[in-house]
Amino acid sequence: MDTPKCYVIDDTALNAFATGRDPQNSAICVTTGLLKTMNRQELEGVVAHEMSHIKNYDIRVMLLTAVLVAVLTLLSDIFLRSFLFGGGRSSDREGGQLQVVLIVVGLVLVILSPLIGQLIKLAVSRKREYLADASGAMLTRYPPGLASALKKIKKDPDPLVDHANRATAHLFISTPFRKKSGFFTGLFSTHPPIEERIKRLEAM
Repeated sequence: MDTPKCYVIDDTALNAFATGRDPQNSAICVTTGLLKTMNRQELEGVVAHEMSHIKNYDIRVMLLTAVLVAVLTLLSDIFLRSFLFGGGRSSDREGGQLQVVLIVVGLVLVILSPLIGQLIKLAVSRKREYLADASGAMLTRYPPGLASALKKIKKDPDPLVDHANRATAHLFISTPFRKKSGFFTGLFSTHPPIEERIKRLEAM
C-alpha cells in the first residue's frame, strides 16, 4: 500500500487515528503524548494498527454502515407517514383495525430503528477494531508491541477532548473520552474493552 500522510496532534493524551477513503488517499495522526511515551516496538504496533484500518478499508466500511443506518431510519419514517397522511383509508371495520396496527408498527419502527441502527454501527466498529489489532500484529510480527502500547493507553488519565468528538471517536485507537464500565456503556461504545484486546494479542 502507498505510504499514508503523517500528522502529529500536540496533545498529552496517548492516542492515534487513521482516516481516508482508500489507501491512496489516507493519513495517520498520532499525539505528541504517544510519541513521548511509547518505545519503538509499541509505536510500531500502534502505527501498524492504524495502517491496518487503511488497508482493510475500515473508514469506508464505517461510512457505508452510517449511510445504511440513515436509510433504515428514513424508510421507517416514510412508512409511518404514508399511513398517517396518505390515502388508503378504509371504511370497513377490519380495514380500519389493520390501519391502526400498521400505524402502531410504524411508530415502533420510528422509535426503535435509530437505536437499533446505532447499535449495529457500534458493533461493526468494535469488530473492525479487533480486525485492525490482528492485522497490525501480522504487519509487525510482534503482537506484544501493540499489547504493551494498549496497556499504557489504558492507564492514560488524559482524555482527548480538545481534538475529538462523538462523531470521530470510532477513528481513534482507543476511545478519546473517559472510560466508564458497565453493560450499557460497553453496548454503546465505539471500541471493545481494551482488556479483551490485550488478552487476544497476548494469546497470539
